[in-house]
Amino acid sequence: MEGAAAFTDVPGWGLVGVGAIALVAAPLAAVQPTVQRWLAVWFATAAIAAVAGSWAMWQKMRRRVAGNGPLTLSLPARKFLLGFWPAMLAGAVLTVALIDPFTAGMNEVLVTRTLPGLWLLLYGVGVTTAGAHSIRAVPLMGAGFLALGVAALFFPQANGNVMMALGFGALQIGFGVRIARRYGG
Repeated sequence: MEGAAAFTDVPGWGLVGVGAIALVAAPLAAVQPTVQRWLAVWFATAAIAAVAGSWAMWQKMRRRVAGNGPLTLSLPARKFLLGFWPAMLAGAVLTVALIDPFTAGMNEVLVTRTLPGLWLLLYGVGVTTAGAHSIRAVPLMGAGFLALGVAALFFPQANGNVMMALGFGALQIGFGVRIARRYGG
């Protein structure tokens, strides 16, 4: 019976917080004078957002557990995480492979135009896949990330920082508010 349940511990207000972090990062990244500093802004943003999102999910899971009972991952939570993390790992591996951190000469177009599309696309894959075991809003949000990732990759005029702000910022804030209101935080 537990396996048929949907994962509802997606923290809506946590998504709003993560979205706000991305909206702060996008203009900071846009004014960086080098590709290395642009990457540093987005890597720091990803780390801060991961900690904030994990903390928010932890807090929501804690509220669900009665009293001081043990906090264990439910079967829906394990399915959610197993659907989400492979895409994140693929994004990290591809990022390192594409930027070639061992040489100073990074292709600016590749980094600032291709990586945002790649990150949006793979985040969308992870959210959509994991969302199959969650509430309906989660795979819909994943589909939004997929669409933005495709747009960022196939429209050369698309600004990577704007696309990142739209996806990791505005899209997460919009869905975060919806999830928080409908599913309690």
